[in-house]
Amino acid sequence: MPLTSPAHLPFHRAAEILTPEALEFLAELHRRFASERDTRLAARQERRAEAGKTGTLDFLPETAAVREGDWTVAPVPPALQDRRVEITGPCSPAKMAINALNSGAKVWLADLEDASCPTWFNVIDGQLSLYDATRGTLAYTSPEGKTYALRTDAPTAVVIMRPRGWHMDERNLEFDGKPAIGALVDFGLHFFHNAKRLLDNGHGPYYYLPKMESHLEARLWNEIFVFAQDALGIPQGTIRATVLVETIPAAFEMDEILYELRDHASGLNAGRWDYLFSIIKYFRDSGSKFTLPDRAAVSMTVPFMRAYTELLVKTCHQRGAFAMGGMAAVIPNRRQPEVTEEAFAKVRADKTREANDGFDGSWVAHPDLVSICMEVFDGVLGDASNQVQRTRPEVHVTAEQLLDIESAPGEATEAGLRGNLYVSVAYTAVWLSGNGAVAIHNLMEDAATAEISRSQVWQQIRNEVVYADTGNTATRELVERLLAEETEKLRNEVGEELFSRYYEPASRIISEICLSEDYTDFLTTPAYEVLESEMAAR
Repeated sequence: MPLTSPAHLPFHRAAEILTPEALEFLAELHRRFASERDTRLAARQERRAEAGKTGTLDFLPETAAVREGDWTVAPVPPALQDRRVEITGPCSPAKMAINALNSGAKVWLADLEDASCPTWFNVIDGQLSLYDATRGTLAYTSPEGKTYALRTDAPTAVVIMRPRGWHMDERNLEFDGKPAIGALVDFGLHFFHNAKRLLDNGHGPYYYLPKMESHLEARLWNEIFVFAQDALGIPQGTIRATVLVETIPAAFEMDEILYELRDHASGLNAGRWDYLFSIIKYFRDSGSKFTLPDRAAVSMTVPFMRAYTELLVKTCHQRGAFAMGGMAAVIPNRRQPEVTEEAFAKVRADKTREANDGFDGSWVAHPDLVSICMEVFDGVLGDASNQVQRTRPEVHVTAEQLLDIESAPGEATEAGLRGNLYVSVAYTAVWLSGNGAVAIHNLMEDAATAEISRSQVWQQIRNEVVYADTGNTATRELVERLLAEETEKLRNEVGEELFSRYYEPASRIISEICLSEDYTDFLTTPAYEVLESEMAAR
């Protein structure tokens, strides 16, 4: 039951979400599925350790029949037939949720994961935004008196909610003496309160599933969906899930993941930033052939990324599922027209490549980019809602192509190292302040992009990378010195009060995980420890 009661939360409506019935539903989800979650996480570690020794992965021989079989996922419901533009963003604060719903995008990826910092306030406030959006009552008035409300002149975006990944705990709730599982809390509260009302609205409870590494993890989600629908009297197959293929092992199990979720699946997404992070993490013990050049140099057109996206489109369309493109990190800056013009050009090029490759839609992170993505996909789709009929039979992707990291052009530079350290500290500081996404140097940074940055630093030290621009070798001493310099730069930019409260602890976190002999699987894990300590001290 809750470790933090509704009365102690900093808003009066928490009791609408944390009802006794909803908490009992969460308790039952944990009784039935928490143990299997733990088993799946342990299996991840075993598989990664083996891959680290061999430096390779391959398609699973035991599931060849699934890959070679003639099957499709359940027909896509009408509300999800057209997903040509999806806007991503956190559910809290309500103003951002309203802007996303009103943006003109077909879908809002309501993010409780990488774009959200899981303070208890944000977790419950995000659920309240989803609760009100389902009922058409979501509204917000700023301290200055400006009112935001859902538009009535055109449809709002269809909501697809993304819960936290399997690895994240929720320490403000406890079941059977253990912290709750963030994914079950996010899914359970949303489904319990909104599933029936969403059906009445002509939609359904739709989800994006992040960070999965195997088809057995997808099987666990499917079992949860079956139970949840039965428990609430919802027809089986009502839930629809899109899986983010954002880990390297999942790229070898796309067919299998769709198969496990086939009664509930609607597509796969090319989660590009976490995918790069996963490659570093997964092959961290496998030597320099998996060392990436500077983050900015790894485009979607490098061979191993092309293999990944081509395979995703082919797999989805062969199975009657949607292939969703990833997010371009560049964002406009209304105060700098030249930056906005460059952002628009980069987004247009990125979405044009995806639409021509056969993707059925793609992501943007800012309302100003919706019209560009829409225009690009309108030009390719015409009157059609999607292009699932493009099955891409000419595509043949091998394991070697998916793992061909060495062919990526570009070099690792000390300037890139500085950029990684700056972004890692700046993002972690913002995360500790309660925000999960922030614009840094005209790029939208979230947990995924920050993970790449800090992981590259650790990888470069591990492999003693020689930087192309200075000739210096990556060492702990060099990183420690540059981290101090970039941290001091941030001190001068943000001022002493913010620095001491957020940026100084953020720098300590980055120092600890980048300079450690052991790799930290997720940046947000130690950051959550600091966040909880900060909240407890207030």
